[in-house]
Amino acid sequence: MRLYRENLPGPVVLRAEGPLVPPPLRMEMTDGRRMLLRQGDRPVLLARVDEDRGGVRVHRRAGYRSPLPPIRADEARRGPDWPQRYARWLEAAEAGPLHAGRWVLGRREVFPPYVWGGDFLTTWQGGHLDGNDGWNGVVPLRRLSAPDAPRVTAYRKQARDGSLAPVLLWWVTAFDGWLLLDGHDRAVAALAEGRTPRTVVLHRAEDEDRVTELCGSVSETYERLLVRDVAGPDPERRRAALVRGLSDFAAGVPYDEARTRAWPISGGAAEWDAWMLEFRHEHDRDE
Repeated sequence: MRLYRENLPGPVVLRAEGPLVPPPLRMEMTDGRRMLLRQGDRPVLLARVDEDRGGVRVHRRAGYRSPLPPIRADEARRGPDWPQRYARWLEAAEAGPLHAGRWVLGRREVFPPYVWGGDFLTTWQGGHLDGNDGWNGVVPLRRLSAPDAPRVTAYRKQARDGSLAPVLLWWVTAFDGWLLLDGHDRAVAALAEGRTPRTVVLHRAEDEDRVTELCGSVSETYERLLVRDVAGPDPERRRAALVRGLSDFAAGVPYDEARTRAWPISGGAAEWDAWMLEFRHEHDRDE
């Protein structure tokens, strides 16, 4: 797989060329309800959609490895262009989620309060993403440290002085939320200081053919809406508003979130059930 950076303004856009093969960190699915997140040969998260499709039950296990290297305090203080830096690290990662296609990495500083509040899954190992209440939050992939743990305490100082590096989230459409790929202790530190964690978000983008198709529809849409919406008083103002709206739409298309790709679980439901039994045995031993 060869990676290229597209010359677009705004977020970092990576185009990975090559055969579409499962990456080291990948979502897998069977029967429309059972899902797992596999890193290498080892599942690190199992998930199952509720019978009524109203939510998702998740179970995690120890052993997840971040695709990013540790970030030194002096590097964080220099405040590099974090999306660019994370893109370089993901390009070289041996345990990351990138596969053939287009990917976007961009900063996100503002979230609805519930994302890092009630929808931040702080329990370990299990948890429920309640879609009936509109769940839209963050799933950590390892046990969270205590707010007074030594490493978190050091990060809290960085949060106060503004040098704390951002966490890395991966948008997963099956969860209608994010997986926390890197920065678990940094997230705890920022929240303990009453701050929203600085964030870089990774998501799969629409493929080039789909981008071309969507952008090509703008002219047709303009002609159709021009007849319908511009009639009446002040047509020039209406026309200008229509052009702005369609221009904003076209400008955003290259960065739009595409559905997260999932590969089939090779052993189907029987393999998922066997992993679930092993997860439960591991959990019972840890109790």
